[in-house]
Amino acid sequence: MAVGELAEDQMKKETVEIQKELFSNNKSKVAKYQDLIIGQQGFFKLLKYEIVISFCSWVPGAFGLLLRSKLFPLLLGRVGKNVTFGQNVVLRHPHKIHIGNNVVIDDNCVLDAKGKDNSGIMIGNGVFVGRNTILSCKNGDIELADNVNIGFNCEIFSASKVKLGKHALIAAYCYLIGGDHDFDSSDVSILEQGRSSKGITLGEGVWLGAGVKVMDGLTIGKHSIVGTGAVVTKPVEEYSVAAGVPAKVIKKRNSENILT
Repeated sequence: MAVGELAEDQMKKETVEIQKELFSNNKSKVAKYQDLIIGQQGFFKLLKYEIVISFCSWVPGAFGLLLRSKLFPLLLGRVGKNVTFGQNVVLRHPHKIHIGNNVVIDDNCVLDAKGKDNSGIMIGNGVFVGRNTILSCKNGDIELADNVNIGFNCEIFSASKVKLGKHALIAAYCYLIGGDHDFDSSDVSILEQGRSSKGITLGEGVWLGAGVKVMDGLTIGKHSIVGTGAVVTKPVEEYSVAAGVPAKVIKKRNSENILT
């Protein structure tokens, strides 16, 4: 088996094994909790996570913002200056979450960097993540470059790598689907067949309208626009305007008039 095939096979098993581990009797409930939520074993790591989350994640108002700005960095891999965490932000495998300067993570967001050997979530400078948005890794990576803006109720799922370029604008209710279920066998349930993933790349300055869905394995070129409600099933070239279900390019933008 080739190295690439081996890595893909391990990745497919990852998403199925997470559910199996929840009901396994091989580990204590505390050990399962640390594997799935904290991502590290050890009493003091567990104690630190529980104290920080229990003490400040739910606290409303300016006092809550202040507490989280001081205490969340104790859990995260890296946090820059002037980072704001809203109320009820969920952190999973927080040591693999890296955040730059001048970032806002709004209320009820989920930053889930879960995985056995992934790098996790990398958030650049000047990024805004709208409320109720989920960044979900299943042994994959998510990278948000500088000045990315994500609206509320979005989801970015990654079982390999999802990358958003600088100044990308993602409107509300968008879903970037960085992985897919395998369905080759008709006599085995979809859940038991695992997942495959090729990843998603959005170029610099891409704008996704509200409710856009981007399927796995696609690239949307720089400064392209995808219209509201579109489902992207094929790559979109740079400086394009695409719309529809499935999305099709309906016009080209004048690249000479676009600032970079």
